[in-house]
Amino acid sequence: MTDTSQHFVLTLSCPNRAGIVAGVATYLFEEGCNILEAQQYDDTESGRFFMRVVFNKVEGEADLAGIREGFAVVAERLSLKWTLRPRAEKRRVMLLVSKFDHCLADLLYRWRIGEIPMEITAIVANYPRETYAHLDFDGIPFHYLPVTKATKMEQEAQIWELFQKTKSEVAVLARYMQVLSDGLSAKLSGRCINIHHSFLPGFKGAKPYHQAHERGVKLIGATAHYVTSDLDEGPIIEQDVERITHQDSAEDLVRKGRDIERRVLARALAWHLDDRVLPNGRKTVVFRD
Repeated sequence: MTDTSQHFVLTLSCPNRAGIVAGVATYLFEEGCNILEAQQYDDTESGRFFMRVVFNKVEGEADLAGIREGFAVVAERLSLKWTLRPRAEKRRVMLLVSKFDHCLADLLYRWRIGEIPMEITAIVANYPRETYAHLDFDGIPFHYLPVTKATKMEQEAQIWELFQKTKSEVAVLARYMQVLSDGLSAKLSGRCINIHHSFLPGFKGAKPYHQAHERGVKLIGATAHYVTSDLDEGPIIEQDVERITHQDSAEDLVRKGRDIERRVLARALAWHLDDRVLPNGRKTVVFRD
């Protein structure tokens, strides 16, 4: 297997202009680095340029602090908004869940086999631990934080405190069936991923798959997006669909819907953790592998 311990990921966005790619490539060359992957996108509508570069040091170990310091000069000259980190560095992720645990179980499995490299800092649920007795949390701290309308703000304060205390970098609403307040959404801006069925706004409320079955839908799907104060309207990261026929029962739709939700959320989280998702206003640029 390829040793990625000395691979680094650079992402950037800026107003489009001539010389961006040349400036980045020239700097990395002068630092003795080799570009392993490079993806770029010029959004002609917004006039912004986006780029993701994976590189390594040709000889010896890279001085990441020195590379960052030198690249800051290039970034200032080109008006870049940028990030640079070791690709092998695992991000710290907090998982939030309610009664439905299919996404939680799936993420735990993908984490356990190394498919999604991450450090899971905590599992936060508004249902007690016995709800998930069939799941092996493998030592991950579990926090039961029940919530009611009267205690919502207090419970969210506990979530935010835990997010900070565990030094989490990403929060994942793995079918966490609570609407985050504007305040918590703002604090987690760009760092919180949600998953839901793609019937919205058509079938709101309880049992959306049963509502869809009653209307005879022919496609069902799921959407993973960043959380914002606009309910379920944050920048979309990934979506998927599956065709349905008249032979499918409401229970079939639920079963197939859960499968779509699992894979869509897993892809969205994996891409986010690998710095493949760049914000672009109300949309995202996703450099898929």
